[in-house]
Order: sequence, then structure tokens, then C-alpha cells
Amino acid sequence: MTRVLIAAIVAMIISILIGPKFIEFLRRNEFGQQIREEGPQHHRTKQGTPTMGGLLILLSATIAFLAVSHYRLQAVTILFVTLACGAIGFLDDFIKLTHRRSLGLRGRWKMLLLAGITVVVGLTTHRLQIRHEVFVPIVNASLPLSWFWYPFLFLIIAGAANATNLADGVDGLAAGTGTIAIFTFTAMNVISFIRSSPEPALRNGTDLDLAIIGAALIGGLLGFLWYNAFPAEVIMGDTGSMAIGGALAGFAIMTRRNTELLLILIGGIFVIEALSVMIQVFSFKFFGRRLFLMAPIHHHFEMKAWSETKIMVRFWILAGILCAGAFALFYRYYFLR
Repeated sequence: MTRVLIAAIVAMIISILIGPKFIEFLRRNEFGQQIREEGPQHHRTKQGTPTMGGLLILLSATIAFLAVSHYRLQAVTILFVTLACGAIGFLDDFIKLTHRRSLGLRGRWKMLLLAGITVVVGLTTHRLQIRHEVFVPIVNASLPLSWFWYPFLFLIIAGAANATNLADGVDGLAAGTGTIAIFTFTAMNVISFIRSSPEPALRNGTDLDLAIIGAALIGGLLGFLWYNAFPAEVIMGDTGSMAIGGALAGFAIMTRRNTELLLILIGGIFVIEALSVMIQVFSFKFFGRRLFLMAPIHHHFEMKAWSETKIMVRFWILAGILCAGAFALFYRYYFLR
């Protein structure tokens, strides 16, 4: 367990210490955020705020993980999905910066790259002999997927990466809710490690390695949040938001006992953000009216004159409640399987 704490502390220290130099580098090279014209008017003040801060999270978390990890395939796979999704986000951010516009990588290219990541993850699950089924809590039954398992993996990875990306619109929102979500998966793997055997030497090292990668990401996110809290000195950009989504998808797939469905609760805030966009589009297309003042839903509350800090804290609280529910389900239905 010492390794878990070391990973979190090391990542946080690295992130906080190199943060000022990193932000200055972004500012000096004019890597500033491009604000959408159709967004809230007060967001215009964020134009030019250093972006691609997700690189700070990924660098600090990767260093910390590699320093103390046992390099179990499951944990390395999570790191791969996190970095790969972060790379897609980085490409998106880079196109926005070089073209001086709020639109980056085209959607079809994102989907194609995410499909490539899914292929690698699918091959890994085959090698690890992960069962092609989804466990459904409460009804306490497993749903076999057979070959639909692979499209299901794409749904998890692409859905998580894009949904998390939508939440990156208020200072501290994506970083804070992402931290809470990853902490939940980390806690699941910590308790699985502790309870896997009464003898410390016989405990499951994979669970420990999953907890280490989770702790490293938490440390990196907390260090980033030091500079991202309102008013933000740096924005994570798609680099960070898509990386968080990739990490959550990786944990859902690689955590023991098929925890994919728990991602609906653990990433509940991101699910709500994505649903708000889909509902808004559906309502406008078929009924000619908008259900929300603006989507994603955090913009709706901004238009109702909620401060960014109020939105951030309340979304954090809701994320905590949803994650607590997911953890209770894990302990009741998954851990005791």
C-alpha cells in the first residue's frame, strides 16, 4: 500500500512544482484557449488562457506510475488507453491552436483513432482471458455478449472519452469530478487487494497495480487542479479531458469482476453532460425548441447566473453521491461474487 501513497504524492508534487514553468511555456508560445462563438458571453474573458494543461497531468502521472509499478498488463493497458486518448485530445488541441479556431480534429477521425485504441484493448482482454460478459448488479446476473463484446468496448472507450470532454467547460469541473471518479475505482482495487487473501504475500498484485495507476492519476489531477481552480491559470483542453475519459474506460474494463456498468454511476456527471447535449439536439430537431438554455448542462446553469464556483462544487457533490452509490454496489454485488 505504500506504493499507492508514493505514486499519488510523487505525481502531485511533480505537477505542482513544474506547473508554473509549464504554464509560462504555454503562455510564451501563445498556446491559448480558443473560445466558441456560441458559448456563454462571459467565457470571452478566457480567450488566450494557456491550454493543453492535460500534458501536465499525463507527465506527472506517468512518471509516478513507472517509478513504483509492478507493470501488470491490466495497469499498463489503462496507462495506454489514458495516454492514447490524451494523444487524440492533444491532436485536437493542436489543430485548434494552429488554425486559431474552436473546431479541431474532425469527428470521424476521432472515432477512427478511438477504434484503433479499442482494437488494442480488445486484443489485451483476449490475452487476459477476460470473460465476454457484463455483470448486472441488483439482478445479480451476467449478460453474455459473445462477439458483441468488441463493439461494446468501443462504446465504453469512445463514450467515456467524448462525454468527459463535454464537461471541460467550467474551471475545476472536469478535473474535480474526474478525480472523484478515478478515486472510486482506486478504492475498489485497494479493497480488492486487501481482501484478496489474509496473507499479505498472497494478495493479488494486479489489484495493487491498478490502485497505483489510479493514485498516480489522482496526484496529477490534484496538482493540476491547484492551477485550474477558478479563475483558471491553465485549462486542461481536450488533451486532459479525453485522457480522463480514457482512464475511466480502462478502469471499467480492467477492474476485476466486470465493472463496466458501474461506469454509468462513477462517470455519472459525464453521462449527464452527454445526455443533455443529445436531448437538446433531439428537442430542437423534432420540436423546434431548446429544453436547456444552453448545452452541455453546466452552460444551462451558467445562463441562469450560477457562478462557476457554485456549479463546480455542486457537480462535485453530485459526483461524490453517485460514486458512493457505485462503491456500495461494488461491495455488495461484485466484491462478494
